[in-house]
Amino acid sequence: MLRLGVNIDHVATVRQARGIMIPDPVEAALLAENGGADGITVHLREDRRHIQQRDVERLRKTIKSKLNLEMAATDEMVRLAAQLRPDDACFVPERREELTTEGGLDVASQKHRLRAAVEALQSNGIKVNLFIDPDDEQIAASRDTGAHGVEIHTGRYANSSRTQAREADAVARAAALARSRGLEVHAGHGLNYDNVPAIASIPEIVELNIGHSIVARAIMIGMEQAVREMRAQLDRARAS
Repeated sequence: MLRLGVNIDHVATVRQARGIMIPDPVEAALLAENGGADGITVHLREDRRHIQQRDVERLRKTIKSKLNLEMAATDEMVRLAAQLRPDDACFVPERREELTTEGGLDVASQKHRLRAAVEALQSNGIKVNLFIDPDDEQIAASRDTGAHGVEIHTGRYANSSRTQAREADAVARAAALARSRGLEVHAGHGLNYDNVPAIASIPEIVELNIGHSIVARAIMIGMEQAVREMRAQLDRARAS
């Protein structure tokens, strides 16, 4: 079965807009689990613009599904992740001026540094994935770091129109190559209820992490139902 990880960062974004206690990302995570989420994803950014360390600590104690922590591969964040003990960690590029993650890690140019970060977390029982563009060189470099897997950045696919079929093919080829190299394959970024089927149907992909579109839909119909609808989309795509 294709796993669905629900990213709840933007629940925290709404909370931080007022600097108060609601809405609670942990409550959103529990509702997402009730709706069929196989895991909860949060990005603990260095500037703490949405998710806070306390959120991750509470999630670790509360949710029953997998906890996936997106993070920069800095010494500070690696030390913190080793303390927080998520099930998975996903190293992502991070720039303070960006609204959201804009592309994949350049693993090839920092392979040795990333290998040390991967080893530090995996020695603590945390599976590490690397967020990369669908690129052969980055897949080869990811394998060389010893990472458990990769999460393929689907932003170019999600943001394209006339070239969407070509971008979907690029994701599919990258997924096949990564799997052939022994890497577990996840994907995410910009996926929504309309564009997810083409990515969900790629057999090598075992997990999709989706946040903004689910949280946006949840504003209208509630978190549980929004997750159920996305879960149904994934199941239909895999069955076809």
